[in-house]
Amino acid sequence: MQELAKGANVALAALSESVDSVVVGLNWSSPTGEGDADVSVLLLNSDGKVRSDADFYFYNNPVAPDGSVQLLGKTPTEDGSQDRIGFDLTAIPAEVARIVVAASRYEGAHFGELENLRLTLADGVGTDLVGFTITDTGPMSAFIFGELYRRDGAWKFRAVGQGYGSGLAGLATDFGVDIDDDAADGAPAPVEQTPQEPVRAQAPAPRQAVAAQRPARPRTAKKKVTLPKAPRRSLADNDSWREARLFPVSALRSDRDREARATSVLLSVMAQIPEFGRRLTAAFGAPAGRMETFTEVTLPHGDTPRRPDGVIRVERAGKLWTALVETKTNGNPLKSEQVQAYMDIAARRGYEAVITLTNDVELEGSPLVDVKIDGRRKHKVALRHLSWAEVAHQAQMLIQHEGVSDAAHAWLLRELLHYLQHENSGCHGFQNMGAAWVPVRNGIDDETLCQGDPRALEVVESWERLVRQVCLRLGGELGHKVLPVQRTRRGTDPATRRALLADQLCVDGRLGAELRIEGTPGVLALTADLRTGRLRTSIEIPAPTQGYPLSWAKRLVRRLAEAPADLHVETLLEGGAGGPRSTLERLRPEPGNMLPTSNVPVAAFRLSLLKTMGSTRGNAESSFIRSVDEAVHRFQRTVVAHLE
Repeated sequence: MQELAKGANVALAALSESVDSVVVGLNWSSPTGEGDADVSVLLLNSDGKVRSDADFYFYNNPVAPDGSVQLLGKTPTEDGSQDRIGFDLTAIPAEVARIVVAASRYEGAHFGELENLRLTLADGVGTDLVGFTITDTGPMSAFIFGELYRRDGAWKFRAVGQGYGSGLAGLATDFGVDIDDDAADGAPAPVEQTPQEPVRAQAPAPRQAVAAQRPARPRTAKKKVTLPKAPRRSLADNDSWREARLFPVSALRSDRDREARATSVLLSVMAQIPEFGRRLTAAFGAPAGRMETFTEVTLPHGDTPRRPDGVIRVERAGKLWTALVETKTNGNPLKSEQVQAYMDIAARRGYEAVITLTNDVELEGSPLVDVKIDGRRKHKVALRHLSWAEVAHQAQMLIQHEGVSDAAHAWLLRELLHYLQHENSGCHGFQNMGAAWVPVRNGIDDETLCQGDPRALEVVESWERLVRQVCLRLGGELGHKVLPVQRTRRGTDPATRRALLADQLCVDGRLGAELRIEGTPGVLALTADLRTGRLRTSIEIPAPTQGYPLSWAKRLVRRLAEAPADLHVETLLEGGAGGPRSTLERLRPEPGNMLPTSNVPVAAFRLSLLKTMGSTRGNAESSFIRSVDEAVHRFQRTVVAHLE
């Protein structure tokens, strides 16, 4: 990947042969976990202005009718989030000379509060071509990251890094967009696509009539999220009556039945609900267009024809994007030779991707299947992985928090989610800590586990998969981003970081993780002590900067009125000194007992809950996986949800 300095430019054709479509990613992170920004795109003519307001793409207008521009949404990263925009450069109108890629913040926030601002540009097969890091942000509420522009009939990219203090509305106005006056007042309203009528000579109309006839203009205020209605009261006589389901799972017996049914159900729903299908395929480089999905497809492969579990095909501007799908349910692993065969078939037939779909969660630097990719082939095939937990997460986000455009689609997604969560579906997500779990636990108990033991590394990888799945499930329930935190002191190389964590496990017998929940005041820490068999969930709340300590203590106890009585409250003092510790039950009548008797200032309060850890490696009632999931959800529901 070529790194560009501010103001530098590069010709796309010199970097890749697959630049008819490109994906631009904008990255940032927030030290507090609460900051975010929104991307926008402007198509400009040779005069540096939009041809009309329709050339302004942002959260209220995310897709071009011709598929040339598609805002793909946010993807969680290890240290923040990435907003991705897809461009079909062959569909960009000829009169468009420049494409500006920008981002903006709202409600008084600015980019100086964010970190790691970076732009990447990838080609149509997902290969990163260009990177540009912005370091001089300052108090700017909008930023132009870069721009694509035509030069002698070819597309080039320029790293811009220009800030605006007037926000999204000011940036858009500078490029000729006519922003609605109500946008400045923050009144949420949808984008109206009212066609422009020819101007006719007529007598002056009253002011109210002129306002009513004026074409709608883009409004930069965000639309309100419409939550789905609560389910209606059941007409059943009693709980033994079971509602008829669109996707029944009672007849599923074998793994083959589960895989075939799950694949057919998922691909069918993807094709019927554009928002959902786009959510799952955008990250794999698929264009926005008409989607069709297939099962039971036979493809030639030497003397033995192959039958992938499914095929996804998307058509846009007369071009086809195709992905083969290989599905596994329950704990069944992927087979390298099978995936390799699909990669070879895709390369020969000009398909763009092979997608594997299992209960496992793929980790950076630790692929689920070993596949050799022939770099000599001109046509590149991308190998992508999707977990069933991610599928359920995306369905839950749409039907419970963001909404879809059609009531029937919402019902269909609910049926899919019910199917995925049923015990017979086999689509339960990560559900086994692996064969190394019991030997590692025994080695910690009798102190025979040595540093460098590969089984400890296996447990660390399983732990990381479990944590990522917990983040997906919790984020789907809350409607917020929940991301695992990776401390920079452990290094950025995944293999090195996991090796250090494995050695630490051998020494102290603990597995640890930190989760950042959007909108919460601190980081949720999770520790599994394999020696004592206990799980600890905790969060540190910074002490207020104003008021009296006794007022802080009383306010904190009031907010925790619904928290468990055995919640541990620890006062942290400046300088690292430990302060008073007690349970919430003892502090409720006397909140002042959490304050130190000395004059050392209070730095923060640490709230913790302890829970007995499950022991088995699978997903039974007594399993470690289920106990971790329950511990995190209970702590968030009873403690974190009541904090500012």
